[in-house]
Amino acid sequence: MNESARTGTALVFAQYHHFQIVDPEGSLARDLDSTYNGLVSASGGAVEVTTGIHTGNVEVTVELHAQRPDVAADWEDIAEISCHSPSGEVLVTHFMDDPVDLPSLASQGPGPYRLRVHARGRDRAVDQSPVDDVVESYLIQSWPAQHQDALLVKATDAYGAQVRAQPADDTIVIDHEDSLDTQTGRERDILHRAERGDYS
Repeated sequence: MNESARTGTALVFAQYHHFQIVDPEGSLARDLDSTYNGLVSASGGAVEVTTGIHTGNVEVTVELHAQRPDVAADWEDIAEISCHSPSGEVLVTHFMDDPVDLPSLASQGPGPYRLRVHARGRDRAVDQSPVDDVVESYLIQSWPAQHQDALLVKATDAYGAQVRAQPADDTIVIDHEDSLDTQTGRERDILHRAERGDYS
């Protein structure tokens, strides 16, 4: 049975199909390609949550647990990733921007944690930019735990299947707006290369 959990909910601005989870004082997680589970990955020390929309607000709820909770019901895709917080602050942020007004996911200070990310609504407005209405929801459960391999718990949405089907490390191109022949595509490519430390 689940213990009572600390929670918080806020709107998070996603860009380039992502919002992030970071430790402001260091690397949070080992690199993990987005194709591994189609929902949660890691790049440059930050954990990235993959959204269906290209740009716009998504609703994010965090739950802080003392031990492994039950998987929440009625979510379309669910995946887990391990992280290690050097500072004791694990924060949800707008993509490459300031933290959101949500509790730190490192509920017990510095150390190892497990994050379970749940997603709903990623198929409703795939690649749209901007999205005025909030069409996607996310639940991030966090609890102290030693490192384990990343895990895909549930996979039912079409967008996640599309992400998993891409060759590893390739930029996902869904329509012409993300092509390198367009300004949007070139900007996205620059951001992805910058995340990997490639400033060429």
